[in-house]
Amino acid sequence: MKDMFSIIKKPCLTEKALGLQEINNQVVVKVDPRANKIEIKDAVEKLFSVKVLKVRTANMHGKMKRVGKSFGQQSDWKKAIVTLAEGNKIDFLEKI
Repeated sequence: MKDMFSIIKKPCLTEKALGLQEINNQVVVKVDPRANKIEIKDAVEKLFSVKVLKVRTANMHGKMKRVGKSFGQQSDWKKAIVTLAEGNKIDFLEKI
């Protein structure tokens, strides 16, 4: 797993994630479930040209969804909460 584009999937743009970005200088991204913290740190630093202080990860379980009579399950995914150094910033909403 060396390709940085396969490690970082997409940003997580929820209210809680945007609050962390404003208050604690942290960003939340969805990552490949097989990626470890070192790979995530290197990928974020290379993609966005920022300095990463800390990476926290969490495995999220997919929700059960219902369509008519049948039930299904969304895919499991992994999120990473990346703490950036002072003065560094990634603004995902600016890119949209």
